[in-house]
Amino acid sequence: MCSCNQAIISDHGSCPNLDTLLEMDIINRYRFDRAGINYLTQLIGANISPKAARNNALNAEQKILITLRYLATGLIQLNDADIHGVSQPTVSRVLTEFINALSSPALIRQFIKFTGSVEKFRRNAVQMQGIARFPKVIEAIDGTHIDIASPNQNEEIYVNRKGKHSINVQVVFDGWYNIIDVVARWPGSVHDSRVLRESSLNNLFENGHMPHGFHLLGDSGYPTKRWLLTPFLAPQTQAEQAYNRSHKVTRALAERGIGQLKRRFGILHREIILQPIKVC
Repeated sequence: MCSCNQAIISDHGSCPNLDTLLEMDIINRYRFDRAGINYLTQLIGANISPKAARNNALNAEQKILITLRYLATGLIQLNDADIHGVSQPTVSRVLTEFINALSSPALIRQFIKFTGSVEKFRRNAVQMQGIARFPKVIEAIDGTHIDIASPNQNEEIYVNRKGKHSINVQVVFDGWYNIIDVVARWPGSVHDSRVLRESSLNNLFENGHMPHGFHLLGDSGYPTKRWLLTPFLAPQTQAEQAYNRSHKVTRALAERGIGQLKRRFGILHREIILQPIKVC
């Protein structure tokens, strides 16, 4: 096992010091640079550090590296274990610790939050309007399916319209590609419109908790609402055609944002072999 100042056992069996790796090498392996890994360690280190001093206990940074390598590559846990010189059950326990720490409600609210001032929404609208001149739009919403292994329980509800098992995830991006709202708890058979209808985002707008006059853009899988604009299914006039063109170009921001997320973390491109609750 590597010491606290050393990172991992590499693919070639050596045990380099993480500080000796080039930044690009660190990013390629973990999708974070050295400063990002340090930040994660400061952020959740206290929650995943060993509770008692034991021989060979993994420290917080080692647990973060194990998890990031798994998320970055989508490798099976046994491969991740071999790379880091630990057992597969250890990888499983580390993943659970890391996921629980990073998905705690307090931490999520610190980084992912939709609400804001009218001035903030105005800035968002200016940023979004700069894409394709669509006014009064503050965010774009889209859904994506994350493939999972066939669950042991309630298997049929996870089968999506393509016949694969998945989790249906709703994501909202602002004009800077920040994720400001995410719903990751519905099985693949659930339609995008229901995911939205049951979300806190829908409640915020429908119950008058958001400033009037601002809109989200969504595809035709969502219902048209006062605050959610969707494309014309059969545009008849030049104005409707122009609306659809601007709508498509602007809303594509959400598609690109999801694409960037999946490219960064390879596990989102693969069939995740974890229980649905952990996938979520």
